[in-house]
Amino acid sequence: MATYVLVHGGGHGGWCYRKVTRLLREAGHEVYAPTLSGLAERAHLRLAGIGLDTHIQDVAALLHYEDLREVILVGHSYGGMVITGAADRARERVGRLVYLDAANPVDGQSLVDVAGPYIEATRPFGETVEGVELVLLPMENAAAFYGVTDPADARWMDARLTAHPWRCFEDKLRLNDPAALDTLPQYHIVCTSTLATREPDLVERARAAGRLWDIDTGHDLMVTEPEAVTRALLEIAAA
Repeated sequence: MATYVLVHGGGHGGWCYRKVTRLLREAGHEVYAPTLSGLAERAHLRLAGIGLDTHIQDVAALLHYEDLREVILVGHSYGGMVITGAADRARERVGRLVYLDAANPVDGQSLVDVAGPYIEATRPFGETVEGVELVLLPMENAAAFYGVTDPADARWMDARLTAHPWRCFEDKLRLNDPAALDTLPQYHIVCTSTLATREPDLVERARAAGRLWDIDTGHDLMVTEPEAVTRALLEIAAA
């Protein structure tokens, strides 16, 4: 039995992994899909100080308090920033890292550094509430921004998406031991359409090592192609 921790991206919550969580559990595995501070069912806890470090602490604390070991730590989109930091803080608890169409940062980078034009395009449409600058505001047809076109899935998502603190995207990732982090096996499940935007050497190394899956679907591939994502995650557990 493998243990998966599935970390969501910006504006989402643990709810976005519902289909994948069900499939992994049906296959006999242990699955956690936490919601990061200030989002979804934890939106009422949104405070001015929430940033990338808060979310890294969220995941590192889950690993500690649930006493999880050899975890397959999965991050979608912005969640790639979070899992990289959490694995650095809790290296002894993580067995593998999986980047699910996610940011692949190095020490000192922010999400703006990694995916500047894409994420900065959301800022003009944000707002400031109680001193917190928010982006990815919920609105009608917001699911389309994430590549979700099925009407039922889109309605389900639109009812659950929440605004995200901009600070999380500007904060720089600070690693304690990048060399130790580099010893963790890293896997990449990406959308075919984003391959051309990724660092070519990283893609080629992952492909050559059998650690790359590309799925021809929208950015929220855990919603649009849960079976394909689950198959890849099961293959990673068996590798």
